[in-house]
Amino acid sequence: MLGLDNKVALVTGGASGIGKAIAIRLAAEGAKVFITDTQVALGGEVASEHGVSFLEQDVSDEKQWPEIVRKVEEVAGRLDILVNNAGILGSADANPENTTLADWRKIFSVNLDGVFLGCQAAIAAMRRAGGGAIVNIASITAHMPTSSIVAYGASKAAVRQFTKSMAEYCARQKLNIRCNSVDPGFVRTPALDRGYVDIAKASGLSIDQIMAAATARIPLGDYTRAEDIAAAVAFLVSDDSRHVTGAKLLVDGGIIMD
Repeated sequence: MLGLDNKVALVTGGASGIGKAIAIRLAAEGAKVFITDTQVALGGEVASEHGVSFLEQDVSDEKQWPEIVRKVEEVAGRLDILVNNAGILGSADANPENTTLADWRKIFSVNLDGVFLGCQAAIAAMRRAGGGAIVNIASITAHMPTSSIVAYGASKAAVRQFTKSMAEYCARQKLNIRCNSVDPGFVRTPALDRGYVDIAKASGLSIDQIMAAATARIPLGDYTRAEDIAAAVAFLVSDDSRHVTGAKLLVDGGIIMD
């Protein structure tokens, strides 16, 4: 156990995939967990099945963040942990030529603006709580070319850079707030599966062929599980990582290795 008893955590994009796994793990470690998502039905199911609380939220909407944090503090009294997980992939054939400015802005509004707004709101709440820990979910795409999903890769690279700036600011200001990123590899989530369907349509390859090609790129030989990401997050928000800030934790089976 990582000693998260009596900690209050907020996980965005918690209705499915990686966010759901993170919420379940933090709750199992003793934290009181709130998840947010635009998927209301799925969010409600996760809440009822796993003993967490659900709040509807579009993370790209600046006006919603103060209200979400207010509700968490109203119910639980404080905010100790924020996991900025919500994100969208966009089209799996979004290269620099055919990506529209509207698509670019939509992906950045969720993947980057949502992280910025979440961190900004968390600073105020964590000041009141005496400190806290933030984890931003980036991606291995922050560390490699992504010519077929150009906006997604660029947004995740920006998340990684912003995480370092956030960590330095909080440390220099003596806020007792740590900020790190977890950078997942190929994780079998509904979003990834939808992306594979798009790739199959565009390439003429089967889903099995696409998955086999992806697996061949992973030195450890199998896909990352959502639970692997959740374990990394649990460590980074615990006191076991009390002297870790501004770091990236690659959980990718060895794809990047830097």
